[in-house]
This record gives sequence, C-alpha cells and structure tokens, in this order.
Amino acid sequence: MTSAENDGADGAKSLSDVLQYRTIHGPLRTIFVILTLAAVLLSVNQLFNLQLFGIVILDNRYLYSLAGIFLCLTFIVFPLRGKGSAPSAVPWYDILLGALSLAVAGYFIWTGEEALSSGWEYAAPQTAMILSFVFWILILEATRRTGGTIIFAIVLLFSLYPAFADKVPGPISGYPLPLEDAIAFHIVSSESSFGIPMRAFGELVVGFIVFGAALQQTGGGRFFNDLALALVGQFRGGAAKVAIFASGFMGSMSGSVISNVLTTGVVSIPAMRRTGFSRSYAAGTEACASTGGVLMPPVMGTTAFVMASFLGIPYIEIAMAAALPSMLYYFGLFVQLDSYAARRGLKGLERAEVPSLRETFREGWQYLFVFAVLIFVMVVFRQETLAPFYATALLLIINQIFPRTRLSLDGFVNLVQAIGRSLAELVSVLLGVGLIVGAFSATGLAGTLVNDLLFIAGDATIVLLIMGAITSFIFGMGMTVTACYIFLAIVLAPALVQAGMNPLAVHLFIMYWGMVSFITPPVALGAFAAATIAGTGPIKAGIAAMRLGSVIYFVPFFFVLNPALIGQGTTAEVLLVLATAFPGVWLIASATQGYLAFFGRFADGWASLFNRALLFVGGILLIFPGFEEFHLSQIELTAIALALVGASLLLETGRRKLAAA
Repeated sequence: MTSAENDGADGAKSLSDVLQYRTIHGPLRTIFVILTLAAVLLSVNQLFNLQLFGIVILDNRYLYSLAGIFLCLTFIVFPLRGKGSAPSAVPWYDILLGALSLAVAGYFIWTGEEALSSGWEYAAPQTAMILSFVFWILILEATRRTGGTIIFAIVLLFSLYPAFADKVPGPISGYPLPLEDAIAFHIVSSESSFGIPMRAFGELVVGFIVFGAALQQTGGGRFFNDLALALVGQFRGGAAKVAIFASGFMGSMSGSVISNVLTTGVVSIPAMRRTGFSRSYAAGTEACASTGGVLMPPVMGTTAFVMASFLGIPYIEIAMAAALPSMLYYFGLFVQLDSYAARRGLKGLERAEVPSLRETFREGWQYLFVFAVLIFVMVVFRQETLAPFYATALLLIINQIFPRTRLSLDGFVNLVQAIGRSLAELVSVLLGVGLIVGAFSATGLAGTLVNDLLFIAGDATIVLLIMGAITSFIFGMGMTVTACYIFLAIVLAPALVQAGMNPLAVHLFIMYWGMVSFITPPVALGAFAAATIAGTGPIKAGIAAMRLGSVIYFVPFFFVLNPALIGQGTTAEVLLVLATAFPGVWLIASATQGYLAFFGRFADGWASLFNRALLFVGGILLIFPGFEEFHLSQIELTAIALALVGASLLLETGRRKLAAA
C-alpha cells in the first residue's frame, strides 16, 4: 500500500467517529427494521392514497406517526454524547426515551381529529399541554444528538422566544405568548414542528431518501465511480476529475456533504495523491465536489424539497432551475483542476487502474435506466412525490434478477437500517428547525425583520444581496444546509423578494450561500473532513477549497440579478446568458490557476498576476447582466470584457517575448 493510501486508510479510521451512530444487534435491530418498514409503508399508503383497511389518515396524524417512529429510532441509534465512540449496546435510558416518543406521539395521533376541530393550537387542554412539553423536550434532545450543540442552542432559544418576545429590543420584538401556550402551539399547530419542514418531509423527501439509500446499497455508488473513472480517469488530472463526477452523483443522492466526503473521499483522495496532487488540493477537490453534489439535480438533497413547499411549486421546476448554476459550478471546478494539472505537468491514472467503459455499462446499465425512469416520471407525469417509489421498486426488481447484485436477507436488513438512520436523522433536525418557524409565526417577527432589512439597505439591491450572502454564510457555519435555508427563507427571502427579485432565484441564492460555509474557513466542515483523510492541515485544505470552488461565490449573484441563468426568461434571454456564462466561468477558473487552455501557462510574478487579474475581471463582466446605475447593458459589458481579455493575453504574450529575449 502506498503512503497516500495509508493516509486515506488512517483518515477513514479517524473519521468513523463523525458518523456518530451505533451499530445495533439482536432484538433491537429487529425492532429498528420493523419500525422503519412500518414508516415507509405508512408513507406509501398516504402518498398513493391506498386507504388500506378503508382508513383515511388525517395529515396531522400521519406526521405525528412519522415523528414518533423516527424519534424512537433516533434514540436507539444515535448516542447521548454525539461524537466519539458509539458502543453497540443501547443504554436503558435511550430505550425509555424511544418508548416515550412512541407513547407521546400515540396520544396526539389518537386525539388528532379532536385537536383540529377544537382548535387546540390556541386552547389546548391540560393533558395536551403537559404532553406537548414532553414532546418538545424529546424533539430538542433528538435535535442535539443529530444536529449538534450549535443547532440545539439556536432551536432552544427560538422555541422559547415567544415567551419573552415583548422584552427584547425593537427590531426583534414581537407579540408574547405564555410559555405553556407557546409549547402547545409548537406541537399542536401546523405552523411549527409540524409545519412546512415536516410536511415537505412527509410529502416529498421520504421517497427520495429511500431511493438514494437503495441506490447506494445496491452498488450505485460503485457504478458511478467506475463510470467516472472510465470516462476521464486517463486524462491529465484524471483522478481529480473522477472525484468531480463521482462525488457529484453521490452528493445528489445523499444530500450530505460530510457523508459524501467520507464515502467517496477515501477512494478519490489517495488516487489524487498518487498522480501528483498535493494533500491540500486533493482535500480541497473532494470538499468542492461533495459540496456541489447537494446542488446538483435530479435529487439535490433535502433542501430543494423544503424549498418546493415554501414556494408552492413542483420540485421538478426547482431541479430544472438549479441545473444551469450547478453545471457552471462543476464546469469551473473542472477547468481549475485541468489548469492545475496542466500547469504542473500531472498525468492521468494508469490504464490498468481504469475500468473498461463497455464493461462498466454492461454491469451497471440498470442504474442509468432507473435514473431515466425517475426523471421521466417527474418531468412527463409531474409526479415528483411518487416517482422515487416507482424508481426504487424498479431498481430492487432489476437488482434481484442478476446474481452479481442480488441482495441477501442480511443485505436487505442493512438497506432498511441505512434508510432508517437517514430518515431518523433528518426528521429530528426538521422537527427542531420547525420550532424556529413556529416562533416567527407565533410572534409575527418575520414581517418586522423584513421591513427593517429593507430600511437598512434602502434602494441598493446589491447591498441587500451582500447582507444576505454574509448572513447565509454565518448561519451556514453552525447549521445544516436545510436548517440554515429554512431559517433564512423566513427571515431574509421575503425582504429580497419585496425588493423586486425573482422568488425562485432568491431561494436558490440563500441555498448556495448556505453551502459556501462547507468550503470556506474558519469552519469549512467539508474541507476539514477531507483534510483528515488527506493528512493535511484543515486550514490549508479550506484555502485550497476556496480557490477551487471560487465560482460558487459569484454564480448566486449572477442568477439572482439575471434569472435567465436559472431558466426564468425567454428562450432568447436564456441562450444569450448561456453564450456568455460558460466562457466567463472558463476565464475566471483559468485566471485563478494561471493557465488558459489554447494559450498556455501564465508566469509567476507581479506582471503576470496583473494579467491574470485582467482575465479574471473580464470573466466576471462577461457573465454580469449589466449595470443599470452606470447605464451599461449586457452587450456593452461583454465588449468591455472581451477588451480586458484581449489586453491580458497581449500583455502576457509581450512578457513572454521579453523573457525569451
């Protein structure tokens, strides 16, 4: 084994703690599998409207059922102390908390119809108030175990906010509620824990999480990695380009940057090291590729489904809108890596390390076929709720036909466990984040903050956008992408929309800037996780990731100022922006690395740095929609951009001649 491979193995071992879940055995494993299957079947019954046994389940009863089951699973599988070694044995108090979750949820399931008809969210009886308090504590503890201490502290503070809303200073003051009424509102109403985030989970997310888990457990991850190897592995910097494609596919399925780094990084980072990439660049590449996967259709993780609920539009419209920006991001990353490899004379992988494309397709065609079915059902039949269930069923049927991929009984149990863990972790975070939504709803704070933000920014749209980007980045450092998005969708998005911006572009802008924190120090969780595998310093990995992922800092401003970049415009407008966006990103990425394809390497030193700066600014202006304040149209900006690019290349050519003379 090479030293790089040793680094990868050591990194994988030390990162096992990050996963922070128990491996359970015996009767509890059986219970875990039964409860997971029950929850999935309940979702199938509800979403397909099967009405098994002639029973119609009210929406609030359905959501309480999912909450009770997955809170129970959370306490079984996620240990009390979070990070650190998680023993297989489940302590008695976690079993008790799991049973209590089922019991309390059972009460609200039983009284669900009465709660709706009697308006319990405003006047709950004493028993409901007491059990609401118990449910609230269970949600907070589950959020702490799965989301971490920072999210727990934020959720706790905001969930209590209605009780002292009238005692805080002006801009964040709101209408107060007695503590017992606030807690009951959080649990009983359809605007808090069981509001938009949880409804999005119950109506959209479940099927895609099941599909993603099934795809990975049946070998989809290995197939996409082999496909990437076969397509680009032998080109210069091939190992890094493989990471782009493989992590992009995996991230779209998993929706988690950290788990994506952990699953694909242990393969891609040692391969990059073997072909000449520095440790920091190998880590930065994996972090950027994994981060972009969450922005990549067709799945895009959980946040896009919550966005669909906020905006009240089909998920497929969000996926289609996100396609162009994510392609620009990955194109920029690809160009940077190609330039990095060319500048340093790095080679691709050896032929023996690259699988045959024909053999890869022969062994994994079913995964592409299933993806095609998923997209076809979503786009043609517009059934994004049901599409992943059809795709999962088809995948499992095809999978069982071929002996090489057939799941054994133990493999099926592992699949169900993976589904249960993913769903439990997500439900716990969404229930907690829902408390923030409820606090804003109960006190009317959201409207106040919107007006204050608009007043501070005045008529300067770019100031409001910069404020939004900074806020999104700060909250993204301590929260999951979904939690950060939900918070800002309540506080920030309405202000940007009221300023006249496209609502879909605004919500994607928030999502993108929430993702930026995964590759930007001082926190940069994605880069830090990759740094451990690569055996390099976390800050070095973060700086490399910032440089490689530089396009992500600009693209959100481009599409929020020019919605044609997300397909919101006429065909002519979309084609025009495409004609300038990709060349613009190519110039930005090339300038960052100091190598321009078809032109060659820029030298080191201040003179070439100035020339690269001209190239960089030219790339920015090529994509920018125009400066109304300076009466400059996009066509005029394009002309200026081309002049700057021409000047850059002429100056660098002249420098080369002087150096040669």
